[in-house]
Amino acid sequence: MLSVGTILKKEREKKGLLLIDIEKQIKVREKYLKAIEEEDWNFFSSKIYITGILKNYSRVLNLDNKKILAFFRRDYEKKEEVRFKRKVESDYLTPETKKFLKLGLVILALFFISYFVYQLKVYFSPPGFTLLTPKVKNFTIEKNIKISGKTDKDAAIIIAGERIYQNKEGIFIYEYSLNEGENKLIINLTGANGKKTTVIQTFFKESPK
Repeated sequence: MLSVGTILKKEREKKGLLLIDIEKQIKVREKYLKAIEEEDWNFFSSKIYITGILKNYSRVLNLDNKKILAFFRRDYEKKEEVRFKRKVESDYLTPETKKFLKLGLVILALFFISYFVYQLKVYFSPPGFTLLTPKVKNFTIEKNIKISGKTDKDAAIIIAGERIYQNKEGIFIYEYSLNEGENKLIINLTGANGKKTTVIQTFFKESPK
């Protein structure tokens, strides 16, 4: 199928003209004329500039510029359609959408990094401990007090050589006998990672008056 570049090149060669000859007549540099013949439309900044060259080029070759422009429009529109489809594919997302997408990816990446760091910290850290009851440390008439605490649900709890078991929430209860004066309760915790925590809770029982 004939194209505008082929028509111009064949007619120029038929007349025994070089591109430099056309350049001298229409005052358009040879590199632009070559781009016209090779139909390298991306070489030009605008469609209007191309049509202006085509009119002058066809006039020098005694060709019907209307037909030449018709060939050009047909070929150029096909390339424009392809270029538009590619642009739509590459620019399917608006700049604003791309901005939010990038922000979302950054937030997601930070979330995973934070989660990974947290998991590492949990893995390498000894088990934690929180005393839930009693809320006071001084007692008068109580012989026994109920100790409840919270630790990691997979930690091993040893109190006075006895293995104490916690529930699914990590809460355990221990019955502790008080003596007069200072009472030190030692709680040994061993995490699943082998790390250990020793907790000392001190309670006081007043002597009877």
